[in-house]
Formats: sequence, structure tokens, C-alpha cells
Amino acid sequence: SMPSEILVKIFSYLDAVSLLHVACVNKRFYHLASDNGIWHKIYSSCFLPKHTTWEKKSLQTETASLGCAAEQGRKPGYWKGEYISKQIAAVKARVMQLVKPVDPCTGLTCKNRKAIKASGLSWIIVLKDKDGKEHVMEKAELSFKDTSVSMFWYSARWPCLDILSTLKLFGVMPLLPDQSRAPSRNGPRWRSLIAEYNLSHLTEGIVAVGADKLVQLFSLNPGLVVGLWKGKNEIAFVMVSLHYHQLLERSALGSATVQYVLPPNKPVLDDTDPEYGLHDYDLHLDMHSGNSTYMCGTFKSLFCRKGDIENGYLKLTVVSLKDNTKHIPLIGTVGISWETAAFKGIVK
Repeated sequence: SMPSEILVKIFSYLDAVSLLHVACVNKRFYHLASDNGIWHKIYSSCFLPKHTTWEKKSLQTETASLGCAAEQGRKPGYWKGEYISKQIAAVKARVMQLVKPVDPCTGLTCKNRKAIKASGLSWIIVLKDKDGKEHVMEKAELSFKDTSVSMFWYSARWPCLDILSTLKLFGVMPLLPDQSRAPSRNGPRWRSLIAEYNLSHLTEGIVAVGADKLVQLFSLNPGLVVGLWKGKNEIAFVMVSLHYHQLLERSALGSATVQYVLPPNKPVLDDTDPEYGLHDYDLHLDMHSGNSTYMCGTFKSLFCRKGDIENGYLKLTVVSLKDNTKHIPLIGTVGISWETAAFKGIVK
């Protein structure tokens, strides 16, 4: 095998993300790719103050000797740990800045899409068969709306539904998000469980919520829709919709750490007429299915009676379709839209 000195020399030309990839190969590569000399150089170029050219030349000998002396007392991987810690802290600070602005209409972060991109966050599903083998579905089509993000997974190589036992939804974050490249599935990543679904006897224990000429839809709580090809026991696609409330926390820390709980809802009733109920409030309605938006808007200066409120929630009643002056018409055909590489449709 190649001498360690030559491998360390080769590794010294790699960037931080590439070094982390190399460290996943085997134990030997892990130790060599954690060399303090390599990582001190990377750390210095990123975090230590930059000197001018003449200062670098005049201090080159002194800096090299000081660096060698300092490295003698460092444990292997020290500068790697320091670099990773500071980079993670920088990413967290950048994400926190993005999630601060709140949309006055929804009460939710209005820069969720930018925050998700800055953190490198993505989502995967893992299908586990009855023999314990895992099938990972990485690539998802994302659709961002005002209050939620929808995800679609479709493939021509789904495992047979008959052998599957569970489906798990994970949030995935790279250890070091790199804005210049797409997240790599081979590099070190955080994987956090958001939800787990039982697929055993799916078609026997659950009634289909709808169907068209090609697919049948089955709904599993929370928020999962499985599309099966009609007449076959084969998966066509999987669709999940996640609300923005605590989305980053749930995707980074997992459902075991952050339970999805709706924010407290205490309606402010009128203080002069106890039967008047709510007054001068706003309603933001976001009705969509995947990429199809049926209605999205904010209605202001609304009111209701106290008797219309139950358990802190107001029940919305659809206005009669016979009176077109009292409602806003929906756009297109309302239903659950779906799409794969070859087919698409709407289940009404």
C-alpha cells in the first residue's frame, strides 16, 4: 500500500469537505485525513487574520517554527474539531438571522426557503423490508408554499410493497454545508427521524382516500400520502407535506427531541358584547396541492359570533356556490395533484 507520508501529502491538497469524504473510506484514511498539520492550514486560512504579502514573507520562518511547536502538544484531530465547531457555529448564526423575520400574515418565518438552503437541509425516506434491508430514496421534488413545504419521491425502482414493513422520514443535514456544491450523499451528515409509518397490510387496513384512472391514494398520519399504481401492488410515488412551524428544529433534532405542537391559540373576544366573539382579525388561507395553488390570500377585518368558536378554533363554512358575489372562485380543478417521471394527474 502507499506510504502514509505520501497519502498525507496528497490529502494536504484537498479542501475540508473533500477531507471529510476521504475520512469515510476506512480507519487508516480517517486517521491520516485528521492530520493536525493539514487541518491547521485549513483553519488558519479560514479563521486567522489575513496578513499582507510582505508580512507573510517576513514572518514565514517564525510562524512555521511556532506552528510545529504548538502541534507537538495537540491531540490528533484537534484542529479538525476546532474547524468543524467554528463552521457549524457560523452556519447556525447565518440560519438564525434568516429565521428572525416573521410574516405578519402567517406568523411564520418568511425566509424559510433561504434558511433551509443555508443549512443544507434536505429530506429522505427510508423503506425497510421484512428482512431488515433498507432502501433509501434520496432525491425529492420540493414545492415551497406560504405555510408548508411539500415533497415528492418517485422512481422506477421502488421495492415491492408486499415485502415492506416501515417507511421512515428523515431530515438530513451535511456536517459542513457547502454553498458552492450540492449536498453529497457520501459525505458525513446528520440524520434525524421525523416520523415513522407502518406499511404492513397498507391496502388491507386503510381505505383509499381517492383514485383516478392510474393511481390510488392512501393517507397515513401525520401528513403522508402513498400513491399505488391501480391494479398493482406497486408504489408510484410518496408525498409528504410539512408545516413550517418548528420545521428546522424537527428536521435537525428529530421528532423524539422536538414534538410537533401547534402554537397556543387563545382568541381575543370582544369585551363589550360577550356574544360578539372575535372582531377585526385576519385570516390567511393557503390551499394547495403540491405545485398547484388553488387559493392563497389574506382576508382582513373579519368577525364571528362566540358560538362559532369551539375549543379555541373557528369553524369555517363554505359560502353557497349559487351566490358568486360572496366568494372568490377557486382556480383550476381542486384535488390532490401527483406527478412521476412519465405520468401526472389530479385525484379529485
